[in-house]
Parts: sequence; structure tokens; C-alpha cells
Amino acid sequence: MPRVTVIMATYNYARVLPYSIRSALRQTFSDFELLVVGDHCTDESESVVNSIGDPRVRWINLPKNSGHQSEPNNEGLRQGRGELAAYLGHDDLWLPRHLELAIGNIDSGADFSYGLTEFVWPDERPPEFAPQELEYEPGMAVPPTSVVHRREMAIKLGGWKLWWELEEMHPDADLWQRMHMAGCRMRLLRMLTAVKFSAAKRKDVYAKQPVHEQAEWSARIESEPDFVAVELARMLVPSHDQAKSFRQSAGEFASDTFKRVRKRLWRFGLYRPPPPKKSRVEQFKEMRAFKGIKSDE
Repeated sequence: MPRVTVIMATYNYARVLPYSIRSALRQTFSDFELLVVGDHCTDESESVVNSIGDPRVRWINLPKNSGHQSEPNNEGLRQGRGELAAYLGHDDLWLPRHLELAIGNIDSGADFSYGLTEFVWPDERPPEFAPQELEYEPGMAVPPTSVVHRREMAIKLGGWKLWWELEEMHPDADLWQRMHMAGCRMRLLRMLTAVKFSAAKRKDVYAKQPVHEQAEWSARIESEPDFVAVELARMLVPSHDQAKSFRQSAGEFASDTFKRVRKRLWRFGLYRPPPPKKSRVEQFKEMRAFKGIKSDE
């Protein structure tokens, strides 16, 4: 049995899969299975995955499209054989020591490990890093690509909920919160271990199928021995061009502080946000349209 089940949810983006899969296969920790779970893919994703030629990689395709990674992730949890579960976005990249460091974190007492993720934006904005907090707080956004947790704990809690079933939270934040409330020991790995290219920030990404960013960053990860140090330095010491004005920085600090206070009040039942102007289903449809997914898919 493999120690880790790596779950990669995907939908009709075959061109990007070789980059994300290669980032898994170059891990320094090799005792894993990689389940690439299609959300009823109708493109060449299956043939691309099967052409990898590594016995650790297995293709699964759902009979019906759910429109979100929740159902593919749940299928991966069900079919997985590993003690631990890890998630890798189909357009994201792991650094080579991601699994090694996360498993070390869990072997030292954690049930849920998450590292630093670098968010790469499609415009000229400098990258950002998440999470920004050193300790986990309920409702906190933790990118799934950075997470490794005990698989059975998520299964016992019912796994991932569908996006439109939740009033406010995203399914990942909801699952992490439920695991935390069930006594899961959450521990931040204070090391950069993943790079994320958010589809929610890339208009028509599923229609245009770009892979130039993954190709560029994958080449850097493979060829630059000081990649982690360089990227962490960019986070800690922004360049002159990236430096923000005092007014902008102060405004962002005030906004962030307000959000933190509001979140704490919400946790203790002292704050209830106003109802959204659009239903979750409407928000879900708009998000898919922005990404370039046709309404009939």
C-alpha cells in the first residue's frame, strides 16, 4: 500500500496535465499513488494521463460532471489506498520536497500539514503567498495544493461538500474547518512547497488552454537550485518596482484587520454578514463562465 494518495481533480484541460503530473513524479518522496480524477472529461485527458507510463499514476473519470473539484476529490478519497491524502491542482506545481516535508510534519505530530503556496498572477502584479497567518484559524483559506492530511479523518466527516451547498465558505475552507473542529491537529510547514496559478483569476482559461506559465515555472523549479530562497526573498524583500505606497499599504492593513475582527466575531455568533446579492448557484455559473466553461458543460 502506498503511504500517500495524491488526488488531482481535473476537467478538460489536457494540455496542462503533463506539467502538474511531472511535478508530482519528481518528488523526493516516492511512496505514493496519483489518482487523476476527471469531472466527466470529454477531451484527451485520459490518453494524456495513460501516456505518462508510470504505474503510480491512475486515471479515473466520473460519469457525470459536477462542476467543481469536490466530487473528484471525494472519489479520490474513496478509491485511495494511502494512509494520507494530498491534493495537487491540475494546473499547479509542487516543489520537489513538498511531500517529504509534509510527511515529516505529520510524523512529528500533526494530522494536517500545509505549506506556503506562491500565487502567480496573470498580470504584472508580484506573486503573493498564502497563508499569511502562522496558526490555523477556522474559516482560513488554505490552498488544497499545499495540504496533506490523514485520509480517513476527511472520510469520516463526509468529505468535500459541493460549492453551492455552502452559504459562504468555499468547500476546501469548510472541510478544513470541520476537521479542525473534530480535533485534527493543524500545523503550518514554514517552507515554500507549491506554486499556484488560480483559474479564478484567468479569464477564459478553459477555452484558451494556456500552458506557458506552467512551462516557464516548471523549468525554473527544475533548473534553479536556489529557487526557494529566491522566491522567499521576493516575499520578504519586495523589489523597488513592487514596493507599495504607504497609503496603499496602510489601506490594505486596515482592510485585513477588519476582515480578521469580523471573522472572529462571526466565530462567536456576534456577527452575521448580510445576505449575498446573488445566490450560490448564480455565483457558481458566473465563475464557470469567467473561466471559459460553456453553460451546457
